[in-house]
Amino acid sequence: MDLAMSEAESVGPGGGRPRSLWSDAWHQLRRNPVFLVSSLLIVFLLLIAVWPQILAAGDPLKCDLSKSQQGSAPGHPFGYDTQGCDVYTRTVHGARASITVGVCATVGASLLGSLLGGLAGFFGGWWDALLSRVADVFFGIPVVLGGLVFLSVLTSSTVWPVVGFIVLLGWPQLARIARGSVITAKQNDYVQAARALGAGSGRMLLRHVAPNALAPVIVVATIALGTYIALEATLSFLGVGLRPPTVSWGIDISNAAPQIRNAPHMLLWPAGALSITVLAFIMLGDAVRDALDPKLR
Repeated sequence: MDLAMSEAESVGPGGGRPRSLWSDAWHQLRRNPVFLVSSLLIVFLLLIAVWPQILAAGDPLKCDLSKSQQGSAPGHPFGYDTQGCDVYTRTVHGARASITVGVCATVGASLLGSLLGGLAGFFGGWWDALLSRVADVFFGIPVVLGGLVFLSVLTSSTVWPVVGFIVLLGWPQLARIARGSVITAKQNDYVQAARALGAGSGRMLLRHVAPNALAPVIVVATIALGTYIALEATLSFLGVGLRPPTVSWGIDISNAAPQIRNAPHMLLWPAGALSITVLAFIMLGDAVRDALDPKLR
């Protein structure tokens, strides 16, 4: 039996076959209504992000100035914005850019942070000290101010500059979590036993330490995904994130803000979609945290 797995095992119901940490967490998640509700919301949001035509077959860039700021009408339940574009169509299509930024930034920050933090925590020494000082520098950069400076010099209207900026400032948080988790995991008895049996550093890191150090990183990354979506909307609202003709909730909220008294429907729907999306990912992260941390059960 792998020594790394035996540390994370728990006895199944009725004294049956023992379950690993991950199977036990999945067992807990399936019984958690918060996880089920948030998962259904996220699956729905991912579906419309990939295939927005399922719910809105129209063109989000097709506008009619004669209908500027008009309220709901047959076939256009959310009304029209200042340019006469259909708010419903833009709200549905806006999910793609916002969720793409959140998912890609989370994956990038998690991979980079886990790699650097894991190596620093496992090997220690000068590498650990260097990473800690570099991370401290990035922690000292205000996110919104950094976005205003970094993104204002770029003219691209794609999602990738925003993704790159979020990864640049997001990896230190994941690196610090991965570093602490690896330091804790490598002190366990099964790692010391593997070292005594002659296992190399690479084998211990990949087989014994990494699988048992992933849980905190996954929890933080899941919650951070919702935060990154909100950050993209904030930067787009300030005019330095995504830019037209990209369709984004942040852009629509920025355009609707000056007209909130005359046409509140322009702001209500994209802001509501953004809030629901961020809430869904935060709820999912909380449910995963409760399942992976036995102390919270």
